[in-house]
Amino acid sequence: MRFQTTLPIRFAHCDPAGIVFYPRYFEMMNGVVEDWCAQSLGWSFHEMHLVRGIGLPTVHIETDFIKPSQLGETLHASLQVQKIGGASVHLELQFCGADDDLRVKVQLVLVTMDLQKHRAIAIPEELKQRMQPYCCA
Repeated sequence: MRFQTTLPIRFAHCDPAGIVFYPRYFEMMNGVVEDWCAQSLGWSFHEMHLVRGIGLPTVHIETDFIKPSQLGETLHASLQVQKIGGASVHLELQFCGADDDLRVKVQLVLVTMDLQKHRAIAIPEELKQRMQPYCCA
């Protein structure tokens, strides 16, 4: 199962040529992860960070920029879990255009961390169970 959402390409995402400026994709990626946590896992970033004191920072990212995206387009984003570790979760994100043409492919590693101690902690069992249906294996 994949988490899916759509993202309109706005003026703020683009450079003067009208194409998405590559750092904006990193903001979009974080937005997709945040939406997945809130909408599919039932753990909003507010709940995670401010109530439970758990962060979910990115510790590794590999990105292939395959084809540019332009102002006014809508991208289809998908997220799938590749692996769940003790404290880490490996994700694959894809951003595609209207014709399902792949624009950006991302390998992302997130780690659960104690926000007060600033160190990695085990993924809470409840959260791990909610991630499980999104695993590819």
